[in-house]
This record gives sequence, structure tokens and C-alpha cells, in this order.
Amino acid sequence: MHYPNAIPMEKLEKLTRREEELMHCFWQRGPLFVRDLVELWPEPKPHFNTLSTMVRALEAKGYVGHKAYGTTYQYYPLVSETEFSRRTLGGVIRRYFGSSYLGAVSALVEEEKISVDELRELIDRIDSQKND
Repeated sequence: MHYPNAIPMEKLEKLTRREEELMHCFWQRGPLFVRDLVELWPEPKPHFNTLSTMVRALEAKGYVGHKAYGTTYQYYPLVSETEFSRRTLGGVIRRYFGSSYLGAVSALVEEEKISVDELRELIDRIDSQKND
């Protein structure tokens, strides 16, 4: 699905943990009213006004838009989960690995988070994509 975000990904502000949780609701469910978010939220459920304020903050940051239905709004994501994940990963690699993707992968191998066999499989995938 294409998300026509008004703000380029690199210009978007960072999200708080709670805002990111809200975005996951939108990515999984699509357009939602605040009352839907309250129903989806695990116990203890936050107050309607709390979630409404958080959604409006997401809108101000450029992550969601809305469609008005009378006096109520249905919110929808403007940024895809894939775009967000890539941007977040890029930020981590810039901040902690001096923009070195090789350094990040090396750290994963050293910490045994990725095996040499998995690394070879990844290289094979990349090679086959280049040849397609």
C-alpha cells in the first residue's frame, strides 16, 4: 500500500514509545477512530482524551492524517511501517556505527545475533536480486 506522506521521511520527528505503539495499531488495522484505539488498547486502558491527544501529536508530526465525519475524525497512517523501520534502522546505524552498515553487520556477527550461514544466505539473496 502506498502512503502519500506530506513530509519527507528524513524530516519527520522521532516517536515516543507510546506513539510508536499507536502507529502499530494503524499499520495493523488501517484507519481508526480514537474510540477504536481505546477498545484495542490493553488494560489498563488510557482515557479517551489521552489517546486523542497522542493521535493529534502524531498528526502534527506528519505520521497520520484524518478524515472528518461530522465532529469526529478517523485517522489513518501517512507513513508505512516499512518506511518507518528503514528510517529507524538508518538512524541507529548512523548514531551507533558511524553510518557504517558493515560495522553494524559485524557487530551482529560478533554478538552471534546472525550466523555466518545466515550472512551467506543474505549475500546470496542480494546477488540473485542484482541478477534479476
